[in-house]
Amino acid sequence: MESELLRNGLPLYLAFLVSAVFHEAAHAWAARRGGDPTAYRGGQVSLDPRPHIRREPVGLVFLPLLCLASWGWPIGFASAPYDPRWAQRFPHRAAWMALAGPGSNLALLVAVAVAMRLGLETGALVPPEQLGFASVVGAAAPGLGALIAKLLSVFFSMNLVLLLLNLIPFPPLDGSAAVQLLMDRETALRYQEVLRRPALGWVGMLAAWFLFPELFRPAFAFALRLVYSGLL
Repeated sequence: MESELLRNGLPLYLAFLVSAVFHEAAHAWAARRGGDPTAYRGGQVSLDPRPHIRREPVGLVFLPLLCLASWGWPIGFASAPYDPRWAQRFPHRAAWMALAGPGSNLALLVAVAVAMRLGLETGALVPPEQLGFASVVGAAAPGLGALIAKLLSVFFSMNLVLLLLNLIPFPPLDGSAAVQLLMDRETALRYQEVLRRPALGWVGMLAAWFLFPELFRPAFAFALRLVYSGLL
């Protein structure tokens, strides 16, 4: 049981932690580019996980490890600070800041997909016996190759999860702020006032929880077809 947890759990947690750090660092970088240095001053414009963990130790360490040990899946959260007055002055910049997070996950997803495709075409990687979240590709030989195949698989799937989840336009997910790109400034300001109601965050997360599986299944199938196009 312990060896199974180490073999499958640690790659999942590593994929979660690295992908979440990329996500929050992208938020922080975009905010600084847009004129808000709040996250930069807190050290969040960095791929070093330590400043992100210091800000959210429960969401990035304790909760995901607890969920991983209990259910086999890391559930957590992270955040990058920003100045709400800056968001009110520049709602479109705030929207681009929100999109930067899932944008970083898209970039990681594409990079991993390219690596898997190259591995499949060269024969270093092979299709697994059964395609799944943690088995997008398999190794042609055991040992280090199997570890690389596992890491590529979970990084691919984890970044697809973070990309899709954060594009759902429900608060407090990034998609809820990104829709401000479609609004003029006055409408965006009124919209921000609505988003500040705490109850909306709970309702939004509950709705996203039920909606997400219906989004992920076809998106995962589509992503797999792109990776294996012409090979199967």
